[in-house]
Amino acid sequence: MKKGFKNVLALALSSFMVLGTAACGSSSSESGETSQETDKTQIGIVQMADNGAFTDMREGFIAEMNEKGYDNSNTEFIYKNAQGDASNLNTICQQMVSDGVDLVAAIATPSAQAMVNMKSDIPVVFISVSSPLSAGVVTDMEKPDLNATGTSNPIPVEEIIEFSKKVDTDVKKYGILYTSGEVNSVNTADKAKEYITSNGMEYVETVVTNSSEVQQAAQQLCSECDAVFVPNDSVIQSAMPVVAAAAKDAGVPVYGSSAVMVNEGAFATIAISDTEIGAISADMAVEILNGKSVADIPVLEVPGTEIVVNKTTMEALGIEIDDSQGVTFVE
Repeated sequence: MKKGFKNVLALALSSFMVLGTAACGSSSSESGETSQETDKTQIGIVQMADNGAFTDMREGFIAEMNEKGYDNSNTEFIYKNAQGDASNLNTICQQMVSDGVDLVAAIATPSAQAMVNMKSDIPVVFISVSSPLSAGVVTDMEKPDLNATGTSNPIPVEEIIEFSKKVDTDVKKYGILYTSGEVNSVNTADKAKEYITSNGMEYVETVVTNSSEVQQAAQQLCSECDAVFVPNDSVIQSAMPVVAAAAKDAGVPVYGSSAVMVNEGAFATIAISDTEIGAISADMAVEILNGKSVADIPVLEVPGTEIVVNKTTMEALGIEIDDSQGVTFVE
């Protein structure tokens, strides 16, 4: 294993707890309603790409809406997935406006940006946008003024880096892998770079433009660093098994930005439940459907506090963690 993990990790984890389908041509209706004319409340759900985190967010959103009385008897959930294609995403959002749905739930930053850019009268509830101001989906977190509000999941970059230093006290250089076209990824990567350098360490970054570049980029990056950090990036998250395989071969841990990344082979993260953030967003949607103004619903930041570790990856890397210290293990 690269450089070796010399210390058995006896974590004081409480400190970290405190720190802390279709493209445009087709769609699915969760309610089973297919008619263009319906007396039901119509809620559009827009998703940029397929990955486990987005699926969990969507399912958490729908389950909570059902719990609050918006179920198949009175509500049509119109779900569309752009399959990673930006032009498809714009077409989907245009169709939502044309259809005149009552509300759109936009999952993650690209979908939120595309829907807000429609400048329509349809209220938007975004789910899990890490930097709403930088993304341009709001200009005021307390008084949203672009007919959009929702949940933000600021990635706990500092806590993740500090956790990695507990795992391996010898770590000196981090590799950062992200996509240039996602503002959320760029912002999180910038935070990581600033924190790493301000603490006397180094980083090397690799930027990709699409999924076909990920494997080669990951292999090269893992040969140049002691640990890899992946921001909240839909392209890299979808390709995480490839990244994880390259990292295991090189003997370096990958620290992700979501529990789904860990489920897909990354070593660890500090995260929030994606299902939970979907449910919290649904509560905001219910307020709007019940008549509350979007401008009166502040954007809600939901920080990650749960340390999630992939046990299989941990064992493959030869890392030892005391499982009595509050870590959630997945395999």
